[in-house]
Amino acid sequence: MSSSPSRSASPAGRWVHTWVSAPQPTEPDNMPPVPFTRGGLVLADATLRQTVRVTIGGDRLRLRFSNAFGGAVLPITAVTVARPLGNRAGVGAVEPGSVQPVTFHGRAGVVVPVGAQVVSDALDFPVEPEANLTVTVFLAQGQASGLITSHPGSRTTSHLVAGDHTQAEDLPGASTTDHWYFLSGVEVWCDGGGSAVVVLGDSLTDGRGSTTNGNDRWPDRLSARLRAGATTSSVAVLNQGTGGNRVLDDGIGPSALARFDRDVVAQSGVRWLVLFEGVNDIGTAEASAVAQKQLADDLCAGYEQIVVRAHAHGIKVYGATLAPLGGSQAYDDPAGHREAARQAVNAWIRDAGVFDAVLDFDAVARDPEEPRRLLAAYDEGDHLHLTPAGYRALADAVPLELFTATG
Repeated sequence: MSSSPSRSASPAGRWVHTWVSAPQPTEPDNMPPVPFTRGGLVLADATLRQTVRVTIGGDRLRLRFSNAFGGAVLPITAVTVARPLGNRAGVGAVEPGSVQPVTFHGRAGVVVPVGAQVVSDALDFPVEPEANLTVTVFLAQGQASGLITSHPGSRTTSHLVAGDHTQAEDLPGASTTDHWYFLSGVEVWCDGGGSAVVVLGDSLTDGRGSTTNGNDRWPDRLSARLRAGATTSSVAVLNQGTGGNRVLDDGIGPSALARFDRDVVAQSGVRWLVLFEGVNDIGTAEASAVAQKQLADDLCAGYEQIVVRAHAHGIKVYGATLAPLGGSQAYDDPAGHREAARQAVNAWIRDAGVFDAVLDFDAVARDPEEPRRLLAAYDEGDHLHLTPAGYRALADAVPLELFTATG
């Protein structure tokens, strides 16, 4: 049964995001497969089943859906939540008897305006910390545009099937795709007043090199560590990493400066921000001494803007140094101008005193024998992204006391 939090939620608690997915424009290669993209309609008469992994738990939840980059209104016909079979990520089956409908202003469906998001009614549906959650959406009409909102780097398998199967306990014969669509957040009601840390980053945070359906990105590992701590177990970790993201300029979606209000400030219960990006700014700028020197200075100025804006909302900001890019075919340059910029940016992060704390990810990930390169065991193969072992090392290096009551 759903109900308004103003009628039944205790005033002593609050809503806190437990999971997020940064909305992005959907490139052609990341659209739903045919026949779910056809004739100017996307997901017409289609059921979309997705699984997400929450960080903190709660007895009540609500969902958020985004049409940030849609070219037409998003008409959602029906939504359900359930527990995935075996608490597994990326599966099409759910635990028998666990399916519950989600409503919007008491109605089964909702139309999301172009550029907007919607928040569902609150639903009594207990979720445990670190549990997987299945969200199933049916679109009778489909979205009448080739421009839709998604999160391509889900590293989680979604299932698509024709017709309304929101109540189904399994989706045999479904098509699969490793992307999330439309779903941008899950909130839980915290009677004890939990808090959240947002991680704002690029593909290193989004998890390129991690295991599909393995939930072993570095924010996932950090969440597990926080859950095990007596003073940090109520801290949610919100992964707002997007592949190709830059701090200063747009890439596959808006820059960190442009999406800051939407992806950080607008999330429920945020108390801390970890900022870990900038390598794409360096890697896509001209590889000359003058251009890279200017870029490094501009990047530090961009970081400072984010800190100032976060502090205005009472959010502490922890800056992470940039991991090595030596040997990267895409970003390394023979003259070493981009490496010089990375070193200059990292020195500023460590020494300028702008951040409330510094996470030295460069020191964690680099090869001590060749510091401009990643440690071989942490190198996914492109000399830029990390393996699951590398992501674990980043998470293990984060001091948990940064997220306590005095942090």
